[in-house]
Amino acid sequence: MTRVAAVDCGTNSIRLLVADVHPDTGELVELDRRMTIVRLGQGVDRTGRLAPEALERTFAACHEYASVIEEHGAERVRFVATSASRDAENRDDFVRGVVDILGVEPEVVTGDQEAEFSFTGATRELTGRADLKRPYLVVDIGGGSTEFVVGEEHVRAARSVDVGCVRMTERHLVKDGVVSDPPSAAQIAAVRADIEAALDLAEESVPLREARTLVGLAGSVTTVSAIAQDLPEYDSARIHHSRVTRDRVREITDRLLRSTHAERAAVPSMHPGRVDVIAAGALVLLAIMERVGAEEVVVSEHDILDGIAWSLA
Repeated sequence: MTRVAAVDCGTNSIRLLVADVHPDTGELVELDRRMTIVRLGQGVDRTGRLAPEALERTFAACHEYASVIEEHGAERVRFVATSASRDAENRDDFVRGVVDILGVEPEVVTGDQEAEFSFTGATRELTGRADLKRPYLVVDIGGGSTEFVVGEEHVRAARSVDVGCVRMTERHLVKDGVVSDPPSAAQIAAVRADIEAALDLAEESVPLREARTLVGLAGSVTTVSAIAQDLPEYDSARIHHSRVTRDRVREITDRLLRSTHAERAAVPSMHPGRVDVIAAGALVLLAIMERVGAEEVVVSEHDILDGIAWSLA
């Protein structure tokens, strides 16, 4: 077994997985998994730069993770940075800060690389399950981008498009610097149009409709599952490999789009950092399910982090 630490820094959150991995047996033993909402992508779509306060929040989380990594004695560390840091003019400031704190340089991966990690992390443990037919379509709905990956045991086609819960919220659901509460019909239509255009792009290179099983990753999808199950609190064990029907996703999406900030914040399983962006994230999921004709989504808590960990083994 090799003890590794994987860090995934996205547009909305930064996450850490410390695990023992055995590449020959396919075993991954999780030792520590945590997530911090830092909103690194705050304003990037508008300004093209990482905001100073967003960098400060991210570096504070990095200090916490450095302590955890040292405590567990991880032999190898890999830090992967995704959509927000790909887009930012001042990403060198971000890179220098991470190196100073964690001693490793963040890899600003391409969307295709991100998709490879997500697919491996989400599907490695599904192999052999008779109830889940292949090919899989793995969909990772992030803050700034969404990755689409189709494959069986290995990736056949992948595409990353610039549609995510933070990007869609900031682009269409903010008026006078404040998230609309709730959004207007015109704002919702603008989000939907952007998502549909992104799905058109994804379909140019990924056969979305050939998939037999839709696997959904990341916080928007897991939060929808938690709401669908009426969980009294966020429960990773009950969310992992849960299934949510398209009708239920539509019902939850409609409710979130009609709700106020206070009503969304009152949902017991809602992370405070997702209150303002969950409606857009749920709408992305619903649009995908409608486009590909998926009757249900299989929700996975194992995703890009697990893929990064496997890459270290």
